[in-house]
Amino acid sequence: MRFATDNSPHKPVLLREVLEALSPKAGEIMVDGTFGAGGYSRAILDHAPCELYAIDRDPTAVATGKAMEADYDNRFHMVEGCFGNMGSLIPAAGVQQVDGIVLDIGVSSMQLDQADRGFSFRADGPLDMRMSMSGPSAADFINTADEEDIANVIYRYGEERASRKVAHKIIEMRAETPFETTLQLARAVRAVVRKSKDGIDPATRTFQGLRIYVNDELGELERAMQAAERLLKPGGRLVVVTFHSLEDRSVKTFMKERSGDPSKMSRRLPGEPEITIPTFTILTRKAVTAQKDELRANPRARSAKLRAVARNEQPATPQGAQK
Repeated sequence: MRFATDNSPHKPVLLREVLEALSPKAGEIMVDGTFGAGGYSRAILDHAPCELYAIDRDPTAVATGKAMEADYDNRFHMVEGCFGNMGSLIPAAGVQQVDGIVLDIGVSSMQLDQADRGFSFRADGPLDMRMSMSGPSAADFINTADEEDIANVIYRYGEERASRKVAHKIIEMRAETPFETTLQLARAVRAVVRKSKDGIDPATRTFQGLRIYVNDELGELERAMQAAERLLKPGGRLVVVTFHSLEDRSVKTFMKERSGDPSKMSRRLPGEPEITIPTFTILTRKAVTAQKDELRANPRARSAKLRAVARNEQPATPQGAQK
């Protein structure tokens, strides 16, 4: 199956590679933990007569998924919630174990292209960034947090070297006018961060850092991978697509650790049990990236990386040994 090459706003990245790694078969049960606009879900359901449960916390995505249920004759089920909670969401839907799980980490094209969602620094909109449209927004954080906390978030999650300059500028500007829009924040960052040689907008890393923090994306990812270990049947596949180094590093570490690579064993507190029995087998020796034809059709695929593992017959790692 080929990925979309038309002019539709949503093009699921690495689609053929996802299908190859996930390898859905007739009668199997799949989970799309990050439904978004439904690109992966539709492709999986069209690829094989399997059953699929999709998860998303974005009310717009959930509405799209609910409308899509009628297209697949009870093979597709939309579940509202955070993918990090799939360990409870999927059993609550009546399924104890599944054959495959796919996660596409990060903000979707659909969200980026909607200015009113507050993810984009190219179009003006409310400084929101909440995938679930509930809880504290990005504006709430930068208008109330102290300078050090803002700098730490931008540095840790956005990997912005000039995080202290950005935080100082934010504090300086909010003293006069609270931040309400995306372009307000973008202007603040551009005032103190130079444009890079590769042409990436100076605001990119700050927006990334705030988005990851507001939505606890790294925490969601870690919880989802741990849940996948418990949900997958022996032979079940976990496929994860990431777009940033922080996410990819987390996925790589988890997969190496759970496959028994001693170089990736996590540091643990005294008395905590070590993970010594592998629960997964690596399917991708190194990260899979987009091929040239996909890059030409969809430039957003240039930073995507896919990693995959298969579950073995060993019991899941004890809860006390997890990070």
